Amino acid sequence: MRPRLVLWAVTLLAATAIAGCAPTRQTIGAHSAAPRLTDGHFITGDGVRLPYRAWLPRGKPKAVVLAVHGMNEHSRAFAMPAANWRTAGIATYAYDQRGFGGAPQRGIWPGREVMVEDLKVMARLVRARHPGTPIYLLGVSMGGAVVIAAIGGAEPLPAAGAILVAPAVWGRKTMPVLYPPVLWLAAHTVPWIKVTGDDISRVPSDNTEMLRDLSRDPRVIKATRVDAIFGVVGLMDSALAAAANIRVPILLLYGEKDRIIPRKPTLAVLKRLPAARRRVALYREGWHMLLRDLQRAVVHRDVAAWITDRSAPLPSGADRRDIKLLAREKD
Repeated sequence: MRPRLVLWAVTLLAATAIAGCAPTRQTIGAHSAAPRLTDGHFITGDGVRLPYRAWLPRGKPKAVVLAVHGMNEHSRAFAMPAANWRTAGIATYAYDQRGFGGAPQRGIWPGREVMVEDLKVMARLVRARHPGTPIYLLGVSMGGAVVIAAIGGAEPLPAAGAILVAPAVWGRKTMPVLYPPVLWLAAHTVPWIKVTGDDISRVPSDNTEMLRDLSRDPRVIKATRVDAIFGVVGLMDSALAAAANIRVPILLLYGEKDRIIPRKPTLAVLKRLPAARRRVALYREGWHMLLRDLQRAVVHRDVAAWITDRSAPLPSGADRRDIKLLAREKD
């Protein structure tokens, strides 16, 4: 077959595949009831039951953290820090986002708009439970992107502040040039294909016992659909764009040994965040899973200290490290 005919054949096959496939999104129902919290579930306006956990101190909390988990995880991810924050008088709430943990339509991407709206609704419900108590949003990795999109969007979610833990902001503008088109093609031709994170060069934490526990946790997704990856990249694009519009105090935490979210996009989002509102903490021995790494207690104390007094230096001194280190070091 001549080269031109081969090209036409490949093009025809690709066009046929694209015509028959598209990224799968969750089915979202019509809003038919008022959202509410029950014992253990956040019931959305369209009737979806999202499991949630709460770690409450004795007596009235001095602050509340509403935590949003990362890709393929669920609310249990915050058990370690929440236990420490509870002793400091800080309450923590966390819910399983749609498609993750014990939520329905597991593994199917829900869409950025729905994820942001769920966070806004959950924040209103938590605020109603704790009137007059400052609410802080905390997002880890993908959850960080959801938080940024919620507080930097057209109708920003009000909060006393936000803690971004290794936020997922690796959008298309900061990716190698071939990544976006290849991902688009895969998501529109073979969206059901699943990929794993079995790359020994991308270890997310130095806490091997915790990582083994995650591998045994049936609620942690071990293989991700390509169209879900396509979806999270779109979410990261939105977060990167929204960062400049944030008007609440920000504490951004990043581990200098992070091999999941590269330094370049992290530095890009830092440059977009209003300098007067941000505090940046770089942990020399920190990995991607800062709240569960071996040095996690240091990070837990810093978060509690910042919530207690945002003007005081962090106990660890991690906020005194120069963010230009991110530009000088290779990914």
